[in-house]
Amino acid sequence: MSEAFGTTPDGETVYRISLSGGGLFAAALTWGGILQDLRLAGHSAPLVLGFPTLEPYLRHPLYMGAIVGRYANRIANGRFELGGKTYEIDNGGAPGHVLHGGIRGFDKRNWAIADRGPDFVALTYFSPDGEMGFPGNLSAACTYRLTAEGRLRIVMRATCDAETLCAFTQHSYFNLDDGGASPALGHKLQVAADSYLPVDERLIPLGETAPVAGTRYDFRTSRQVATDPREAGYDLNFCLAPARRALTHVATLEGARSGVSMQLSTTEPGLQFFDGAPIPAGLKGLDGIVYGPHAGLCLEPQIWPDSPNRPGFPSAVLKPGERYEAVIEYGFASG
Repeated sequence: MSEAFGTTPDGETVYRISLSGGGLFAAALTWGGILQDLRLAGHSAPLVLGFPTLEPYLRHPLYMGAIVGRYANRIANGRFELGGKTYEIDNGGAPGHVLHGGIRGFDKRNWAIADRGPDFVALTYFSPDGEMGFPGNLSAACTYRLTAEGRLRIVMRATCDAETLCAFTQHSYFNLDDGGASPALGHKLQVAADSYLPVDERLIPLGETAPVAGTRYDFRTSRQVATDPREAGYDLNFCLAPARRALTHVATLEGARSGVSMQLSTTEPGLQFFDGAPIPAGLKGLDGIVYGPHAGLCLEPQIWPDSPNRPGFPSAVLKPGERYEAVIEYGFASG
């Protein structure tokens, strides 16, 4: 089922599409390809943070539940070289790095409904040559599907007519306890990564990987994210693989009190873990829940940050005749 969810300042109608299957219920928006709601049978609270109306999605720079692109994560100084030419991404005049595709990336575009059924929706977006400074026309697609096994499967695809960058991710904030009424720092996390990317003060990679062993980034064995907010501040890329690969289980997240767990599988070589510290206090979300810092945790499968400027990192280059395809699966179970 689809219904009008709101209207953008440009007069575009945003639609909300409801899905159900495998003991899950979800809702997606055409605005930003957003996963607006996600629920598990037998667990009353939402599994993700979201807003009940369109206006907060337009106003807050949180990428709440969105598909981000053309390039997820950061590009140093908003510049990269491709085919011997330097490109500069539109960041609205702000200095420093560019995050998630520029000042108006895919999260701030109204996608089209290409197909839908009771348990899936396929969304598409056409990004013209030069949009946000990226070369080439890019045709993007994202399918949300609820499987009979209780999984949310997200498939992101794209093709282009000129060499360009292409690296998407899904940016949901998860709280498996109470939908974000309390911080998610008590959740237990396990990540199958032996290394991570050290960064500078702008969160730009220094260029080399480092072992997680002996650091606060070692989640190879399941453990609580943090016992105190002062111990948090996580916003880093785990290095899962040197390149895109077959769908692989990479992380497990468990609620602190609910007994709900989430299994994450992906094809992508990196996993950005972000603990939601910048979420402002008093932000009203789904079911009237009031969010605050750390209300949700992000686990974003993607290409490593600043890959276009780091020859040794996994490549985000897409060429004509190739097809970009990234797959993310979130599987849920209750104890």
